[in-house]
Parts: sequence; C-alpha cells; structure tokens
Amino acid sequence: MIYIYNDFGGTHTTALAAAYHLNKLPKNRELTKEEILKVDYFNKLQTSDMGKLIFHGLDENGNPVYTMGHGISKVVTPALKNFALVLQERYQHHETIVFSNTSPTVPFAMTIGGLFSRRFKINFIGVPLLVLGAKQCCNNIIRLVENTKKIGISNKDAKSLTILDNKKYKDDN
Repeated sequence: MIYIYNDFGGTHTTALAAAYHLNKLPKNRELTKEEILKVDYFNKLQTSDMGKLIFHGLDENGNPVYTMGHGISKVVTPALKNFALVLQERYQHHETIVFSNTSPTVPFAMTIGGLFSRRFKINFIGVPLLVLGAKQCCNNIIRLVENTKKIGISNKDAKSLTILDNKKYKDDN
C-alpha cells in the first residue's frame, strides 16, 4: 500500500498529514509553534517542487507515505492514477495506492500565510499565519488521516487505486 497526501503546494497540510500518519506528532493536544515548524518539509518546498513525490517514511505497517503539491493543475493526480494503472497492467504488480487530498482542511490563515511566505518571501507575516492556520486545522487533518488509513486498509485486498477528495472536511475549519 502506498499513501500520497496532496494539495496545492504540498508543503503545509500535506506535511502535517504525513507527520500525523507516521505518528511523529501528538494527537491528544494542540501543537506548539516549535512542533509545527519542525515538521519535515513544512513551509520548505518551492514552486519547482510541485509535481514531485516527496517520501516521508514508512508507517507502522511498513507502508510508504508520500506528499505532493499539484499547483493549480486538476490533472496531476488523475494522470498519476492512470500512469499507475498502466504500470500495474504492464508489469502485473498490483499495489493499493491511496491519493488523499488535504486541500479541504486548509483554513484561510494558512492560505494567506503560504502566499506571504512561499510566494512573496515575507516570512515575518507568513509564518505566524501558517502556525495559526496549522493550529486551526490539525483536528481536521487528524480525522482525514485516520479516514485515509481506514479506507486504505479496507481497499487493501481489492488492490485498487483510490482518490479521496475529502470534501467533508471543508466546512469544519
């Protein structure tokens, strides 16, 4: 099984989702600023990293966890899904792959913080907004990750590709 968390930039909610998935963050309390800023790849990727699969580690079941930013393109994830299907058919190697969209968990503060920090390079404005946004959305990300894992496990025997849009987490910010 392969998990791929994706969103616009691939450096904020996806990084948090991967960290929660890999049990690198506490789930029973609000994160500190320091914990948020220490998350692997949090607010560190550039526009040139969009479309790259970033490996974060193996989960407790030995499943690889990746993240990816797709930018404004709505075709990157479907293209990857179709490419994986071609590879599976061609090489008769079927691996369950779960693409999980973290975009619906992004609060307004994180959107503005990412714009200031990543686009305009104005970190003294962007980073505090990113931290605020991360604190606002962590519970939604935890639930999204738990649901992603549950769906992955339930689809494991089907050896399928699943794309989760996760729109149900949109209104909870």
